[in-house]
Amino acid sequence: MNQIESNLKQALHNAVQKAFDTELDTASIVIEIPKDKSHGDYSTNVAMQLTRVLKNNPRKIAEAVVEALDKAAADIESCEIAGPGFINFTIKNTSLAQIITRVLQEQDNYGNSNDGQGLKVNVEYVSANPTGDLHLGHARGAAWGDSITRLMKASGYDVCREYYVNDAGNQIVNLGKSLQARYREHLGLDFDLPEDGYHGEDVKNIAIAIAEEYKDAYVEYSDANLKFFKEKGIAFELDKIRRDLDNFRVHFDVWSSEQSIRDEGKVEKALEVLHEKGLTYEEDGALWFATTRFGDDKDRVLRKKDGSYTYLVPDIAYHKDKLDRGYDLLVDLLGADHHGYIPRLKASIEALGNNPDKLQVDIIQMVRLVENGEEVKMSKRLGNAVTIRELCEEVGVDAVRYFFVQRAVDTHLDFDLGLARKQSNDNPVYYAQYAHARICSILRQASEIAEAQSFELLTHEKEIALMKYINEFTNVVSDAARSRAPHKVCNYIQKLAQHFHSFYNVCKVIDPQQPELSSQRLALLKATKITLKNALYLIGVDAIEKM
Repeated sequence: MNQIESNLKQALHNAVQKAFDTELDTASIVIEIPKDKSHGDYSTNVAMQLTRVLKNNPRKIAEAVVEALDKAAADIESCEIAGPGFINFTIKNTSLAQIITRVLQEQDNYGNSNDGQGLKVNVEYVSANPTGDLHLGHARGAAWGDSITRLMKASGYDVCREYYVNDAGNQIVNLGKSLQARYREHLGLDFDLPEDGYHGEDVKNIAIAIAEEYKDAYVEYSDANLKFFKEKGIAFELDKIRRDLDNFRVHFDVWSSEQSIRDEGKVEKALEVLHEKGLTYEEDGALWFATTRFGDDKDRVLRKKDGSYTYLVPDIAYHKDKLDRGYDLLVDLLGADHHGYIPRLKASIEALGNNPDKLQVDIIQMVRLVENGEEVKMSKRLGNAVTIRELCEEVGVDAVRYFFVQRAVDTHLDFDLGLARKQSNDNPVYYAQYAHARICSILRQASEIAEAQSFELLTHEKEIALMKYINEFTNVVSDAARSRAPHKVCNYIQKLAQHFHSFYNVCKVIDPQQPELSSQRLALLKATKITLKNALYLIGVDAIEKM
């Protein structure tokens, strides 16, 4: 919460107590910026909130609150009652201008808060199987997951960014078999490529690299050799995934392994807990989990007739492992095809003795590439999905990052290639970066102008609007972190850039005839630049200084 809002809430709390001898929780008081500037700088509907409690007309309540209000304590210049009981405030310019000093002092830390109060949060995202390239669905999840972790860190959460490596199961067996087949093919031997194996060029390239290093050492079909190819395939694919994510500015604190979960006996331990609680039963030769006791639509198989586990089992063990590590909240980002999987995961969390709300899942909807209103296919690999690498090469990392988080993740996204390439204000990331570069250019031109010591000359409506919007940044960051909604930061960035351009088009910044006003306006621009840069950082986009 910014200082102006905090002061207003406290002043309203005290006024209500004084006027009606009634306690009002400051957290419940809503302070907003009116859309109509004639309604003042800030507004509250607190009188309407109190109508039921006080059983009085809201306008009468507002009159009593205003009468009891300590205007000086909240730097209120004036206040008026509007409509059915809204209270509108005009804040002293000197109070609004204090935000400039704060931003210049806090620099890269401006926007940070302790709203999260150190809550331990594990955020797991991307987690693509190490069997191929990262495609657009992974890219959206990577951009979104990285952005929410940046927001949470800025808001005082203790965040761990985790990638779960699915390095066990049939898909890895097929990867190993596919690699050995291509390896034998390269060596001129007969080979049998699995029908449900991996037929892409990347598998061929890995096989060639193995053949060049190890010659014919692994041509025989055996469990040991299959294990070798599985491990080599995983290592090659993970290395490629890490490089692509690094280029995409996405980094993880922990890389967890499904195979390690299995090897350490954690799967059996999780099943043992469920068995001891009487939540499993045998039927038709299979082991079942009674998830219907926890709201699922039907019970789920844990161990199939052939003795193999379903993919739910290691996931149960994995989530138990994360909870055992002491996290207060688990956040999973899953594809749209996993929507029905959520009740099962929550059932397992509850069955293991935890609050199911400790697990929260964000569903990532599909992405479609479009240009001129038509869907396009731009992959260089015939028949394969477009990769992160290809898209970044096509339009740049900044555009990809920005476009993937500017819309809510639970909505389908049409990624407009033509718009992403545009070097014009129609392109939202260009518009934001241009605003930052323009400010940097102005500041370079004014390097000889002395720093302002006060800001009492900043009284123009465009200056006031810009200061008020900069003052909102911490609230936006806190809200976006709490709701895991980085698109709110994109909305803020666009409006901040608009406020800057609106100010700059009307207010002459460098004016030799008014050196003190120029100095104060330059300070406002420095605060705008810092705020814009910090906002762009939170969504993983560079703040460009020259364009």
